[in-house]
Amino acid sequence: MKQDLLKVQFVNKTYPRSAYDMLRLEELYRRESMEHDIEQLHTAQFFILIFITEGQGYHTIDFTDYRYEKGTILTIRKDQIHKFFKNTSAKGYILLFTDGFLVSYLEKIESQKTIRLFNEFLGNPKIKLSKKDNLEIRAIIDRLGGEYFTKMDDYSLGIIRSELHILITKLYRIKSVSNQIVSEKKYLQEFITLQELVEQKAKETTRVSDYAKMIGVSTKTLNNICKSIVNSTAKEFIDDVCTKQIKRLLINTTLSITEIAYESGFEEPTNFYKYFKRQAAMSPDQYRNSF
Repeated sequence: MKQDLLKVQFVNKTYPRSAYDMLRLEELYRRESMEHDIEQLHTAQFFILIFITEGQGYHTIDFTDYRYEKGTILTIRKDQIHKFFKNTSAKGYILLFTDGFLVSYLEKIESQKTIRLFNEFLGNPKIKLSKKDNLEIRAIIDRLGGEYFTKMDDYSLGIIRSELHILITKLYRIKSVSNQIVSEKKYLQEFITLQELVEQKAKETTRVSDYAKMIGVSTKTLNNICKSIVNSTAKEFIDDVCTKQIKRLLINTTLSITEIAYESGFEEPTNFYKYFKRQAAMSPDQYRNSF
């Protein structure tokens, strides 16, 4: 029987007052007693950055398996579904931090870069570093590790926060220079506002006119916003977010299909079936049984 999707809260048992944590990937894979199964899909209530230093393998982020190897960075934002695939060859570092650890200490423009780097709608969560970039990023992460694993005194969290800010800014520049992220386009902030609204209210409405009214623009402008940032209509973007939320319920809860239909804002299960099949090219039952 499927269990309800696990939401992992941020807990640092070594340094309880810290909103930052750092783990070696190989040590995580060797742990025998875990509070949750990392090879099962779950959501984290914090940001995760994975840096691979050796080996290769896979990591699932929002229903997609990403292959990684040496020099790969994976970014996972708060509330995204993901899971690990344990293997003996992979080595690297996992950086975990809450939104408050970094964002609340930065100016608005800088904090937006952090949020955008982890936003899957603005860029691929996988970054493949060049040899030069890998050396530069490795040096920063080694400094983070030295501070966290070796020193960790009254000054360490301030230093870690500054180093993490540098790391995220450099990764943002790497993606921006190579056109792997939407960075300074017109309508970017409006799109992020729309995204936040849809993720909060997709269960209540999928009508373009409703979101246009919430933002205070015309439906034509809302379409222009989505075309500019994700090259889709506003309706296509809204449906994409709604479908992703439905998929999470289908594969990670014990709710019946009918219950999921009501939970997703559909008054008639028949309409829910039609909607999901149109979006996912299979019925809700078929999608659930494929996992």
